[in-house]
Order: sequence, then C-alpha cells, then structure tokens
Amino acid sequence: KKSGIQTKRLLEKDALPAWGERNVDDLKRWDIVQLLDKIKERAPVTANRVHGALTRLFNFAAERGVIEDSPCTRIRKAPKKGRKRVLNDYEIKLLWTSLDVDDKTVDLYRTSKLALKIILLTGQRPGEVCGMPRAEIDGTTLNIPAARLKNKEEHSVPLCSMALEIIEQSRPLSDGSAFVFKSSYLEDGPITVRSLSKGICRHWQDIGIKEPFTAHDLRRTLRTRLAELGVSDVIAERVLGHKLQGVPAVYNRHDYFSKKRQALRMREGKLWRVVGLEKASAGKIISLRR
Repeated sequence: KKSGIQTKRLLEKDALPAWGERNVDDLKRWDIVQLLDKIKERAPVTANRVHGALTRLFNFAAERGVIEDSPCTRIRKAPKKGRKRVLNDYEIKLLWTSLDVDDKTVDLYRTSKLALKIILLTGQRPGEVCGMPRAEIDGTTLNIPAARLKNKEEHSVPLCSMALEIIEQSRPLSDGSAFVFKSSYLEDGPITVRSLSKGICRHWQDIGIKEPFTAHDLRRTLRTRLAELGVSDVIAERVLGHKLQGVPAVYNRHDYFSKKRQALRMREGKLWRVVGLEKASAGKIISLRR
C-alpha cells in the first residue's frame, strides 16, 4: 500500500538512525519524547506522522507479545495548525505568467508548470493532478476513480476550456506516456507531489511573490475564490471532492455535476480577467446558492 511505503520511509529516515542498534523492549517513553521533540523543531507535521507510525508499530508489538506495553501511551500529538495561505489576484497573475512553458525566467520543469495551472483551475489535490492518466479524461470531464482519492469516493471534475487547453499543451511533453504529466526521471511514470513541492520551494521568490506558498495552497485559493463568486458551500465542497457531512451525507446522493461545471466556468471567467488573457464573455450568471 502507498501508506505503508510512506510509513516505512518515515521510520527509516527518523527512527532507525536514532535507535537502529537498540532492542525494541529497551525503548521507553522518554526515548519517544526526545525523538519527537527533535523532529518537531524542524517539521511539526512530520513529528505527528512519526508519532502515529510509532504508535501503530508499538501497539502491534504489544498485541503480539513482543513487548509488554507500548512506550507511546500517554504521549499527545502536537496540535495541528491549519494553513491559511490564499494567493491574492496580484500573486495569481505573477504565478500564471511564470508558469508559461515558454517563459524561461522561472526555470521550473515545464510539466510541473502545467500541473500547477490545473490545480489552480480545478482545485483538485496535488497528488490527484500529478498522477492523472489520460484514460481518466472523458471529453470535458475528468473521472477520478475511488482508488486514487483520499476519501475513496469516485469524483467527476468538469474541465473548462483553459484546463482542456493545458492538457493539450502537455501532449508533446508526455512523449506518449499514459500520464498527462510525465516524470522526467521515472520511466513512463507521472511527476510526484514531492517534485512539485521542491520546484515551488526553489522558485517561489523568482516568481516575484513575497510569501511562500505550496501546491495545496492553490486548492485553498480556488475554494476561497468560489466563495467570493457566491458559490454555495455545498457546491464548492463538491468541486473539491469533499464529502457532505452529517445527515446530508447519508440522504443526499446528488452529484451536483452541472452546478460544479457552472461554478468552475464562473471562476475561469474571473481568472481570464485577473491574468489579462482576454475579457470574459458577458453571459447570464445563474446564482448557485441553494
């Protein structure tokens, strides 16, 4: 499983170098606390992930009788601080200009540039965009299967004209790959979120933006801009592929697809004006509020 590979990587990077020569039953709560505090200094989110991985590992060892009890008991995870970063219109224009595949001012991998544009246009998770096969595209719709989604629920994403144009731009760069955004080093594999993140970290200042941002912040930006356009929370959340919460999640099984397409078209029209491509057509806008 993908999660298993990620857990193994976490433990190999952070736990094994510290404890590699020690017996598992010699490890005490103090050892766990020291390790997590050290990781927390550089990466609080990673510390929580390591904490979760160690808890599962030691619980399994205790269940199997390898150790008497887990040393992770009564160790609290650090409270998560939710990110709030949303790009403003000026930053979006700077970013969009720098993501032109023919613009070499910002030396970002061209396929990564196109993937970032798709995230900004559709609001989908970076991992879902990076790993997108062409087989999932049906005309003007991206059909993401449950296996590729965080919530394990199939999700259909309307693709408006700008997104379709970007996907076409990727064809000569994909060299016949099954994936829309082909990796430069994985044989017929897609680009990774890790490579996308590294590219942003290296070049965000070159773009002219004053505050760091992540690929996931572009998803939050899309969600915020939909709210500004008057799109209801239900429609905006369904655009992002989030499940409805509470009783509606049980009884309301409507997919809101036509409303999702309308919402993304409205956002596309605003984006045209923001980046200065052309003036959006002045069509009748139908309210998306329930």
